[in-house]
Amino acid sequence: MANLKPWKSMAEQLALLKSRRLLVDNEAAALDYLARIGYYRLSGYWYPLRKIDKKASLQQKRPIRADHFVPKSHYEEVVKLYVFDKKLRLLALDALERIEMAIRVDVAHLLGKKDPCAHENPACLHGNFAKKVKTNGQNEGKTEHQLWLAKYNTMLHRSRREPFIEHHKDKYNGRLPVWVAIEVWDFGLLSRLFDGMQYADKNQIARKYGLADGATLAKWLRSLNFIRNVSAHHSRLWNINVLELSPCPPTWPKLKNTRPFMYFAMMRHLLAVICPNSSWTKRLVEHLRDYPASQNGILTLEDYGVCENWEQWLLQGQK
Repeated sequence: MANLKPWKSMAEQLALLKSRRLLVDNEAAALDYLARIGYYRLSGYWYPLRKIDKKASLQQKRPIRADHFVPKSHYEEVVKLYVFDKKLRLLALDALERIEMAIRVDVAHLLGKKDPCAHENPACLHGNFAKKVKTNGQNEGKTEHQLWLAKYNTMLHRSRREPFIEHHKDKYNGRLPVWVAIEVWDFGLLSRLFDGMQYADKNQIARKYGLADGATLAKWLRSLNFIRNVSAHHSRLWNINVLELSPCPPTWPKLKNTRPFMYFAMMRHLLAVICPNSSWTKRLVEHLRDYPASQNGILTLEDYGVCENWEQWLLQGQK
């Protein structure tokens, strides 16, 4: 096992970058960004600017980055990319808040008609979710619904001081109808319960958003929850490898489902139904137009996953 790298002062960190041929035009500003953002977080943004070690890559049969930077790599370009990514995360959170609220209401309104506490009633959910018992692993003997309820109860406990929780505790023995319970769910809990709904119920909600079936919307929600978590935790988003994948809709241009652009297109699709007069898509397009491409041509929007004529396609709306 290798030893951990030694601690370095901000000045030493900047000197190390300069020794690796990263061009620094304003040392005072560079030190300020290191102090406010941190070397390690910024490293995710300068990583694409590091040279490919051809010999090591050939040996390990995958791209291996050398320590030194590609010529004409500028520290200031890295910072601009960080700021661009920060604004991109804020755009994602803006859209995802609206999507989460709308889907919450859709789920609560439909399930509540069956049973005010349908989220706790296995009979109101799909059998694979509510009745199928796991046969191995640490959750052996439990259903997905039981695991969901455990997470829900944890969130309920965290919110126990909220006036509406105390009201239902005093008056209704702590039970919350689904239209109240949605207020303590996060996006992950919402997406898991939606996936566990009966097929007809999922399909009904999916049709509202112009999707073929509930299974498609369930995949979209899992993927968007991944984007939401990346954004909420201030992680790098613009070129991240998406881990919760959805297939590219067949009527869309061929988009990389491992890159974020396709999932921003999904946000645009859902927002067209939820708030059709929103300026969100226009703001997204304007922001992407301001992408800080590097002088050496390494940093481009292709890593975000854009398609050809992406501006026109987004602004006209997907079909």
